[in-house]
Amino acid sequence: MSPPRVALILHGCGVYDGTECTEAVGAIVALSRAGALIEMYACDKPQMHVVNHLTGSPVDGEVRNVLAESARIARGNIKDISEIDVDAFDAIFFPGGFGAAKNLSNFAVAGPDLEVDPQVEEVIKSFLSQKKVLGFSCIAPIIAAKVIPGVKISFGMGEGDKFPHAGAVGAAEKLGATHVNMSPPCNGAVVDEINRVVTCVGYMYDGSPHEIFDSMVAGVEKVLDLVTEE
Repeated sequence: MSPPRVALILHGCGVYDGTECTEAVGAIVALSRAGALIEMYACDKPQMHVVNHLTGSPVDGEVRNVLAESARIARGNIKDISEIDVDAFDAIFFPGGFGAAKNLSNFAVAGPDLEVDPQVEEVIKSFLSQKKVLGFSCIAPIIAAKVIPGVKISFGMGEGDKFPHAGAVGAAEKLGATHVNMSPPCNGAVVDEINRVVTCVGYMYDGSPHEIFDSMVAGVEKVLDLVTEE
């Protein structure tokens, strides 16, 4: 049996304006440990903005490219998402970070009225139409809620001090998604068997780094379980 092939979609480097690094690395390590072949992709376009990660404030006048920034995580081994060949993969995975809400979509500013980057939406619909597996972590499931009607997802819990971004639950439900609560330490994953979609909580839960890593491992394991069921 050939190893599963998984496309990993990055969207910058750093939680506040790109990919959440712990989640990205957690997914990469979990996929590698399971023997999966990984190819990374990102959109070749400017970020919505650049955030100083020391202060948390936007940097006026600075422009960074999503693909170039994502290459930091990928150690340079990354391609433009326009080059992705859906037929070559068994699954696709979207780690979280605000880049999912700023660069892959505009959820950060539009809320439930979000629009998804057209290239990203096309790729998701292509994987979906071919009944391939789709994985999303952290805030990235909001993209699934927009693109996949009635999808079942999880952001953790809809309220509580350990879930600072719990408002996303209401937004996803407004889009027609079904939300499944997951209590701390959120070390599992929710599977939508009909759409072949897996979601894990990641840093939607304000947990310790090892708990976030465990969340990513759980998401990757469920993605690969669905692949091997084919």
